[in-house]
Amino acid sequence: MSYQFLLRDIFAAAILAVSITSNGLHASEVENSKEEPLVLRQIMIALGKDMQTVTDAISREDWVRVAETASIIADHPQPPFTEKVRILAFVGSDAGRFKQFDEQTHQAATIMEQAAKRGNGQAVIKSFATLQNSCLACHQNYRKPFVEHFYVHH
Repeated sequence: MSYQFLLRDIFAAAILAVSITSNGLHASEVENSKEEPLVLRQIMIALGKDMQTVTDAISREDWVRVAETASIIADHPQPPFTEKVRILAFVGSDAGRFKQFDEQTHQAATIMEQAAKRGNGQAVIKSFATLQNSCLACHQNYRKPFVEHFYVHH
């Protein structure tokens, strides 16, 4: 892969990361909530910031920072048990698929961390793309239903 294509992929990844983060839950949606906001929301906000950090670190070829942040992404906090029960009750029979997205995130971030520790930029970008695709697929499947169910009055 040439350097030109590598930079193009980095910038495409950066745009996707910002897009995913900026399309998150908005404060007005939380204000309309019948219940307290999910801890999951705070976890997603933190992950969005971590993804932006990785994008910046990749563009600077700062593999130490990529590895550190990838580790944080891979081992991100989980919602408390009672919230997990609420979430899993909501997703119902789709719980396995929902959990699979989280596992894909963990695996891709772990692979990215290992690649960064080796200083292998191409492998970092490849695993970062896998990570973003996992995030995007989960968001496309669950973000709107979650917002409608947990935050917006009907």
